[in-house]
Amino acid sequence: MKAVTWHGKRDVRVEEVPDPAIKEPTDAIIKVTSTGICGSDLHLYEVLGPFLDAGDILGHEPMGIVQEVGAEVTGIAPGDRVVVPFTIACGHCPMCDLKLYSQCETTQVREHGSGAALFGYTKLYGQVPGGQAEYLRVPQAHFGPIKVPDGPPDERFVYLSDVLPTAWQAVDYAAIPDCGSVTVLGLGPIGQMSCRVARHLGHRVIGVDGVPERLEMARRHGVEIIDARVTDDVPAAVRELTGGRGTDSVIDAVGMEAHGSPAAKLAQTATGLLPDAVAAPLMTHAGVDRLAALKQAIEIVRRGGTISISGVYGGMADPLPMLRLFDKQITLRMGQANVRRWIDDLLPLVTDDADPLGVMDLATHRLPLDQAPHGYEIFQKKRDGAIKILLNP
Repeated sequence: MKAVTWHGKRDVRVEEVPDPAIKEPTDAIIKVTSTGICGSDLHLYEVLGPFLDAGDILGHEPMGIVQEVGAEVTGIAPGDRVVVPFTIACGHCPMCDLKLYSQCETTQVREHGSGAALFGYTKLYGQVPGGQAEYLRVPQAHFGPIKVPDGPPDERFVYLSDVLPTAWQAVDYAAIPDCGSVTVLGLGPIGQMSCRVARHLGHRVIGVDGVPERLEMARRHGVEIIDARVTDDVPAAVRELTGGRGTDSVIDAVGMEAHGSPAAKLAQTATGLLPDAVAAPLMTHAGVDRLAALKQAIEIVRRGGTISISGVYGGMADPLPMLRLFDKQITLRMGQANVRRWIDDLLPLVTDDADPLGVMDLATHRLPLDQAPHGYEIFQKKRDGAIKILLNP
């Protein structure tokens, strides 16, 4: 089969690789019909190379048609249309009983002290072959895959793999009071959907970004926007819109590669030039994140408010302004999305023909799998209006 494979910084290729096969009785094989390129994939493209091997298959946002199931898989059958969550969870361990599926004790990567295994995402999360491929082996398929109806286009459902649950959790963790306000930093796919979920739930939403196409998309969905290109002091601009107080909550949908952190950018670049054997331990013991977005969030949120972090951070020793956090009595919540926890909330919305979350207005590019390298490039460089890219194997 064809698959998108990693070969180095900014070097992804579409290659022929062996077809996946059932290995465990809880496995399934799906034929992938649509799969997304995620902002988290760009971290692999740029920063996290020390934890990858040449030829690793990327991608964690797939959906498709079940081809084969193992002997212990009874909830799905060949021919079913399914979305595959990016987190791999068993559904029955103590963490799963708490609906903390991203901490599943069955698939935790204990070697690296990490949570549940993820598709297509480095040794730190199990090095499980990913979904940017023609076929995908799905472990823990007795629990993970989400059956969706036949008929509507893939775009109605594919975001259930990651984007929508991550956005829903980001809003839930933000603890926005009834009819309250939230600032969303970063209007990529997660930021866009976080804005729409918050608006759907009745909140005032202010979105911050510096990319014109992202700002325009958010504006189409009723978001008040702040253009970071022309606003010298974003926290001051938010306070001006909120009676000097700041919003009740902030969602950081940016993460480790925020602009405006020159020292950390230098650290990331320098680390990327080191041999993997040296870079990997350095990254797991050093502060290598660009914290501009998180520091802005701390200044933007009102006293006693909540910051919800959905953007991925990767440093182990990043300096935080603890005095400021303590003084403002800020609550922080964060973590990988517990995908299955939010599906009962989301499935009625994506099956609604009225499209209340605007899922049909997110993908800006739909490319054949062979064009994945081009998709990565324009997404990483924010060219050609790229906001969300879907690949069709």
